[in-house]
Amino acid sequence: MDRRQRKTRNLIFSAFSAMLENKSYSSITVQDIINRADVGRSTFYAHFETKDELLKEMCNDIFNHVFSDEIVSEEKHDFSHNTSFLDKLAHILYHLQEKQEHVRGLFKGECGDIFIRSLKEHLYRVFDSRIINSDAVPHDYLLDLSVGSFAETVRWWFERHENYSPEEIILFYSNGINTFARK
Repeated sequence: MDRRQRKTRNLIFSAFSAMLENKSYSSITVQDIINRADVGRSTFYAHFETKDELLKEMCNDIFNHVFSDEIVSEEKHDFSHNTSFLDKLAHILYHLQEKQEHVRGLFKGECGDIFIRSLKEHLYRVFDSRIINSDAVPHDYLLDLSVGSFAETVRWWFERHENYSPEEIILFYSNGINTFARK
């Protein structure tokens, strides 16, 4: 994708995200998005066939970057030398925070469920290898429990408590899991 196409795509993403802050997903039309992004109808359809595809592509765009296997030093954070599982989760949160312009609107309304489902699909790959097999508890149950609790932690953070840093959120998550396990 060339620079002009990326710019147009980002305009459409930003317009859609801004609209999701104030309107329900079902009430937003392609025409609304086109008007807000100030692009032509054919330009919109050159990038996305439908509003649903736009939503799916926004999620993919966010998660392809957020869940990249290659961890490199980045301008706002450097996790290239941190290899613990909690560091990996903090790194994911930093990327979500950087994309918060798009993420915040995606948590609202009907598309919130779509966004969380997409987030969980990616989290399953992250958590799967970290689950310790146990004869007492099925692997898939522990995986669902871990992924679900972390996804809800992300939702909690974005919906009401974005003033906390990714490290603080990871500390809350880790301490919460440990506290729950001790009682």
